[in-house]
Parts: sequence; C-alpha cells; structure tokens
Amino acid sequence: MRPAPTFLARGPWAPEDVSFDWRAEPYAPGAEQTAAADAAITALRERSSPSHDGLATRLVEHRVDADGRLHLELQAIRWALRLLPGGAARSMTGQCVVRSADGRWLAGRRAAWVATWANRWTLGAGGAVDPGESPMTTLERELQEEWGVTAERLRGDALLLLPNDVVMFVGTAWLPEGAEVVRDHEHDEHDWWPADIERWPADADPALRALAEMVSTPR
Repeated sequence: MRPAPTFLARGPWAPEDVSFDWRAEPYAPGAEQTAAADAAITALRERSSPSHDGLATRLVEHRVDADGRLHLELQAIRWALRLLPGGAARSMTGQCVVRSADGRWLAGRRAAWVATWANRWTLGAGGAVDPGESPMTTLERELQEEWGVTAERLRGDALLLLPNDVVMFVGTAWLPEGAEVVRDHEHDEHDWWPADIERWPADADPALRALAEMVSTPR
C-alpha cells in the first residue's frame, strides 16, 4: 500500500482567502541533491520527455489565520528537484480537480512522453506553481492550458505533503453549463467519469478515488 499524503492545511478557501509572500533568495540544494537532479533531467532527455528545467516554487512555511485564511511563504527552487523520489524539498504543484455543471469528473490519460504520471489517468489539470504565482492562479492557468476552459467557480480544498516531499495545493473548478474541453498534447485520451465515485471505472487509481472523496467532503 502506498503511503498516504499528509494534510498540512484544509480548506475550503475562496481565491481571495489564499495569500503569499515571496523570499528574495532562492533555495540552495546540496551537492547530492544537485547531482540527483542533473541525473533526473538527463533521464528525461533520453526518453524525449520535457526537460526544460528552470525555476519553480517551494513552500517554506504556511499558516492558517484565525479567520481561516491560508497564508504561504514561498521561494524559488530548481524545477528538476521535484523529480527526486524522496527529496523534492517541498516543491509545489497545483492539482485542479474539474467537475462539470452536472457533477461529473474530468479524467485525462497522460501521454507516454510526459515527465510524470505517463500513461496513467489523472483528475483535471495540474502542474508546477510558477515563481511569483499564487497556487490559486496555478489552478486557473493549468485548467486553461490543459483543457482550454475557464472555471465558473473555483475553490481551494487542501494543502498536502506527498510522500516524495512535494507539496500539492488541491482545488476544485466547476465548469459552466455547456462548457466543452479541448485536451492539450500532454493527454492522449479523456473521459467524464460519473458523479457517483462508486460508478467509476474499476481500474481508476485508488489515489484518484481518495482525492475525489476528499474534495467532495470539504471540512
């Protein structure tokens, strides 16, 4: 059984309830981390996957104020560090779970050439938090980039620490009635799974079922 994520904070949060400060100095990895990141990037290049590297964002600290607002302290970090199985140094990613107006779940199968979750089904849209960007903005941007749509309503659900030391900001986007998605080149198939999670395909990853259950029952 795969280790479960750890809750760092639990919403729900409206977009205006999430704020952040940005540290001036970037994260400085050690020599071992740097060598491992170099090797991970080389491995991506060898299988013709995206290997642009560059800067992403990491979580330094977080707090939830008395009024329930989430405040984050963020810092620039080398993108490739997120590839390290157990040492991603709290690199941040956003995961935007997408639901239709009638409650169905947007599932997409990641193409074989992508860097993460290749050939596997995921929920909605996701990707690294860009430097200087609010994670709520990440959800909106990834939804537009991956599926060509804009949310009618957006909610932040949770801040999770994954077993590989990646921090995932999870949110839910509801699409307007009649919205049509257009998948990007990072997906080779997509489907709308039933609103009832019990009726999902039998081979749906248990992690996706757990994620859907979590956002279905916000605290």
